[in-house]
Amino acid sequence: MIEAVETVNGSDVDKALLQDKSLLIVDDDKVFLNRLARAMESRGYEVRIADSVKEGLASLREHPPAFAVIDMRLTDGNGMDVISELKRRRPDARGIILTGYGNIASAVTAVKIGAFDYLAKPADADEIHAALGSLSGVQTQIPDHPMSADRVRWEHIQRVYELCSRNVSETARRLDMHRRTLQRILAKRAPR
Repeated sequence: MIEAVETVNGSDVDKALLQDKSLLIVDDDKVFLNRLARAMESRGYEVRIADSVKEGLASLREHPPAFAVIDMRLTDGNGMDVISELKRRRPDARGIILTGYGNIASAVTAVKIGAFDYLAKPADADEIHAALGSLSGVQTQIPDHPMSADRVRWEHIQRVYELCSRNVSETARRLDMHRRTLQRILAKRAPR
């Protein structure tokens, strides 16, 4: 762990923190978890993953990371418990809460317990990387090429398809769409 002396503006802490590229990702969507882990490794992070609150807390106790990306709602509890433990064990860490269930109250709570940022799913690796790397007091920039609405829709369909064990009929039922329409979407390449 890198020790840093905080100055009045916090810039020394920011510089020291950015040298330590340890990252913990906690998400129960295994497809998203593995894809994000690979994307963040390609950006230079030393990634560890967990798919539950229990695994996330165990990983924190073993080695508190400099950065964390944590889903708010996990199968065995709330990701805010992991953020709270991260801030207790490593106050300089930057934790980001991800959620598909965003609202103002949960955003305020996440920031109060120490989350550095709060992003709505589906957040891509570029957005997460930008949020993790932004210096204190600097607002995250809007990406030059944000995902299109078609891409967001395609990503959501792919996620549900994987969660349904690649069962087209079950996926179509859950998405409330015709089975043939879903088959045509799945046969196409991902939109940009």
